[in-house]
Amino acid sequence: MTTSSVPVVAEKTAGNRLRRKRSTPKGTPDGLRKDSIETTATSRIAVTAVLALTAVYFLFPLWWLFVAATKDAGFTFAGSPLWFSNFDLFGNIQDLFAYKDGIFAVWMANSALYSIVGAGLGTLIAVATGYALAKYEFRGKGLLFGVVLGAVLIPKVLFTLPLFLMFSATGIVNTYFAVLLPSIVSPFGVYLGRIFAASSVPDEVIEAARLDGANEGRIFFGVSLKMMAPALVTIFLFQFVEIWNNFLLPSQVLISENLRPVTVGLVSWNALVQAGQIERHMVIIGAFVAVVPLIVAFLSLQRFWRSGLAAGAIK
Repeated sequence: MTTSSVPVVAEKTAGNRLRRKRSTPKGTPDGLRKDSIETTATSRIAVTAVLALTAVYFLFPLWWLFVAATKDAGFTFAGSPLWFSNFDLFGNIQDLFAYKDGIFAVWMANSALYSIVGAGLGTLIAVATGYALAKYEFRGKGLLFGVVLGAVLIPKVLFTLPLFLMFSATGIVNTYFAVLLPSIVSPFGVYLGRIFAASSVPDEVIEAARLDGANEGRIFFGVSLKMMAPALVTIFLFQFVEIWNNFLLPSQVLISENLRPVTVGLVSWNALVQAGQIERHMVIIGAFVAVVPLIVAFLSLQRFWRSGLAAGAIK
C-alpha cells in the first residue's frame, strides 16, 4: 500500500464507523439489538409457518378432488388417495356431460346465467348505491346506510322462507327470476361501493365535470365508474362466487330439473348415489368441473381484486 492511499483508507474507515454510529441509537446495547433481530426473524418464521399450514388446509381438499377426478370410475378409491393412478380424466368428463342427455351441461349453463347476470346487475346497483351514499347529501342518508349495515349482519339464510312465500304469491316460483331477483341485491356490495367511491373518486373531479356541463348520469357512467374499476371487479367477484355457490334458495324455489344450478343438481345426484342409481364417481367429477369456473375467475381477475382490496384497506 502506498503512502498516498493511507489517508483515503483511513477516511473510508472513519466514514463507515460514523454511519454505523448514526444508524444505531445512542445507548442501545449490542445484546438488545441482537435480541430484536432474533425476535423479528422468529416472528417471520412463525407467520410463514401459519400461512403455509393454512394454505395446505384449504388446498388439500382441492388436490384430493383433482386426483380422484382423474382416476377411472372403477378405481376412485383404489391405490393412493393423494396421487395419480389409472388416469382417465378426459373419459370421465365425456361420461359426465353425456349422462342423461347432458343434464350436467344444462346445470352449468344455469349457474353461469345466474352468476354472470346476477353479479353484473348486482355490482352495478351496489356501486351506484354506494356512490350515492358517498358523494350526495340527502335526508335520511345516515339511516339508509345504517339499514344497509344491518342487512350485512343478517344471514341470508333467514330470507329464504319469506322469499319463497313472496314468490309463491307473485307466481314466479320455478322460474329464472326466483333466483335472479334476490341475487342482484347485495348489502355488502353497497358497503364496499361506498368505501371505494369515497376513496377513489375525488370530489374535485366531480365538481370539474359539473362545471364542464356534464349531468350526474354522465359523470357516474363516464368518469366515476372508470375510476372505480377495481371496485367493480372486486364486488363482481364476491357476487359471482356467492351466487355460484348458492344452494339453499335455488333448492327451495326451483322444482324443474332443467332450471337447477350445478350445486342443487349435484346434491340431487348424491341422493341417487344413496339409492344406488348412479355412481359416486359422477358426483366427484361433477364437483371438480364445477370448481373450475371459480378458479378461472379468481386467476383472471386477481390483479384487479388485489388493487381493489388495497384501496378499501387504505380508506
